[in-house]
Amino acid sequence: MSTPRRLLARLRNLMAHRDDVAGPQDLNALAELIAGELVSEVCSVYVMRGGDILELSATIGLRAGSVGRVRLRVGEGLVGLAAATAETLNLPDAQNHPAFAYRPETGEDAFASLLAVPVRRAGRILGVLVVQNRAPRRYDPDEVEVLETVAMLLAELLAAGGPERAETGLGATLPRRFGASSLAPGIVIGPVVLHTTHAAPHRLLADDPDREVLRLEQAWETMQRGIDRMISDQLPEPAAPGGSKAKPSAASSRRSEAASASREILEAYRLVAADAGWLRRVNEAIRGGLSAEAAVARVAGELRDRMRRISDPYLRERLADLEDMAARLLSSLDGAQTIAAVAPGAILLARRLGPAELLDWHARGIGGVVIEEGSASGHAAILARALGIPALGGARGVVESADPGDEAVLDGDEGQVFLRPEQELKTGYLHVIEARSARQAGWAALRQRKAVTQDGTPVRLMLNVGLAMELTQLDATGAEGIGLFRTEIAMLARGAVVDTREQAAVYARVMDAAGDRPVMFRTLDLGGDKLLPGSPPPEEENPAMGWRSLRIGLDRPALLRRQLRALLLAAAGRPLSVMFPMVATVAEFRAAKALLLAEAARVRPAPAALSIGTMLEIPALMWQLPALLKECDFISVGTNDLMQFLFAADRGAPLLVNRYDVLSPPVLDLLADLVAQADHAGVPVSVCGEVASRPLEALTLVGLGVGTLSMPASGILPIKALLADLDLPAFRHFLTSLRRSAAGAASVREPIATWARERSLQL
Repeated sequence: MSTPRRLLARLRNLMAHRDDVAGPQDLNALAELIAGELVSEVCSVYVMRGGDILELSATIGLRAGSVGRVRLRVGEGLVGLAAATAETLNLPDAQNHPAFAYRPETGEDAFASLLAVPVRRAGRILGVLVVQNRAPRRYDPDEVEVLETVAMLLAELLAAGGPERAETGLGATLPRRFGASSLAPGIVIGPVVLHTTHAAPHRLLADDPDREVLRLEQAWETMQRGIDRMISDQLPEPAAPGGSKAKPSAASSRRSEAASASREILEAYRLVAADAGWLRRVNEAIRGGLSAEAAVARVAGELRDRMRRISDPYLRERLADLEDMAARLLSSLDGAQTIAAVAPGAILLARRLGPAELLDWHARGIGGVVIEEGSASGHAAILARALGIPALGGARGVVESADPGDEAVLDGDEGQVFLRPEQELKTGYLHVIEARSARQAGWAALRQRKAVTQDGTPVRLMLNVGLAMELTQLDATGAEGIGLFRTEIAMLARGAVVDTREQAAVYARVMDAAGDRPVMFRTLDLGGDKLLPGSPPPEEENPAMGWRSLRIGLDRPALLRRQLRALLLAAAGRPLSVMFPMVATVAEFRAAKALLLAEAARVRPAPAALSIGTMLEIPALMWQLPALLKECDFISVGTNDLMQFLFAADRGAPLLVNRYDVLSPPVLDLLADLVAQADHAGVPVSVCGEVASRPLEALTLVGLGVGTLSMPASGILPIKALLADLDLPAFRHFLTSLRRSAAGAASVREPIATWARERSLQL
């Protein structure tokens, strides 16, 4: 029998005769067993104490008196480094490593080589397992693999030794506030429910690999059938281009939203679950002596560690899909349910969350969700917005700090979550919720009314959407059309650029839902932080300013022409509006326009009207406006990219959040100049960036003369109510005076807010 198999067999025998709680004898026996089988002169076990201290708890080969006395902080020494990075260290000359920390009481100065493996369970570091030898050597892959497997078993021993939570006592009862980024707006107050991965396998080692492989294959088939059933039950197949169907009632549409996810996202999820390479790695782990459950957990953990080191946010978001799939496979293996019932209105706290999991939790009645590693482009975030679930992302440490049942306040508008809030804070939020409910009841009457200011100036309020499941919001909000349809969202969700026929089917559904209302289709805005699965991470130092959006389309004209042809086919003789993103020069716009016109000459029936516009996101276009305005039919301002390019401030950089204000003199001057030149040329201007849905920003944009605002569904009725009370001539007079006097100011937000509050405008 090979060393790895013999060691695992002996470990199985050791674990079969141990108590449930890991004590010093267990750890000493484990260290002695590993040292003997791996022919290591030293084997030591360091155990985490108090959340940030690693204590030498057992050793064979170092001085016995150092047990319980040698302690290292996380990040201190090589052992601390392995814990801090959650990575295995394989060093032939450990003492010359910059992180080496000498502890004379151990007597380890005689040993050169070191292999340190972090002991992890459910993403938490519980300790470090170390072997050492006098001779300088790099441990071979088999030795590394077997020690990592032993570390997985050790994690179960350590977890049984006491509570896993490092935070106990008074700290777990005090109020806590966590800043976060808003993924979906709304305010929720409710009890906390913690999202946990599937319970650790009860049986880690197996005698019969063939039987375990068979169990795995059967569980895999069960899981795949469940995913297929979920997809077929969620949404009907998309209609063919130009097709029509009976208009659903508002109630049935809402039930459909509450019960289902977009087909595109679930199809992408199925692609993750069908990865044969993943299954092959699990089979290899089983052949190494693990049970099917332990092999799934082992391989999922390895992939999780690799993916967490990827910098691209979209690719990191696929980690949630992977963990979702692994949990479902483990459930299929042991027949357990992945999620228990929860109190209606509870707030789910999760490190990561897959789209299918969010649907499960939504069906159980959660009121909001906080995802520590969630981003706005993640599948779960996209579904949360479509389902109307308030959601936050990036609230680091919130899962560690909460206990199930803790009360919490989730503020999806301001990007913060409060654990165990003080009564005064809770009361304040309850008043906000009550006031908002009352306002929303009043806003319902505005649904069928046009957006008009108090003095009678009309303003077009339109929707930003990216998935078919959001289309019901057109009627629910009374929006005048779709000012931005993000064509890349469905493809990001699907995980691939689909063919012309499939694209045309998606676009036709959008136009069918809009009816006579206009739809502005933005061509693919891929690149930067929006990469398709399988695409290599960008090698550019600043991908946001690199090869992305229209630049990709012009360099890969077949890709762009395929999409343009799909849009023309979807129109089927109806009016069509297309706009190009990330245009930096008039020459680029002309080239893209020429491709569209060439496709339009080939497609029949031709659109009743073809409107071709551009996004204004790159400031360079402002110095080309005369030429641009002769070429384009409309301009839509994308404030997110415009702000980061105007101020050279990456919008994803935490230290620059709120450093530069869209309500600042340079931005207002730029927009005022754009509106003036566009009005003179007879070219309409809209703003489709997220600032259009914020009351103060919307007020200011209208004051500058912007006639169309496009925004998420949640902003339509509040902005409509705000405009109904606005004396636009009076505000424009005030804004003109303010801009004259505020030259050089960082922001004019406060004066505008004061003016609005004095007139009781709803902010």
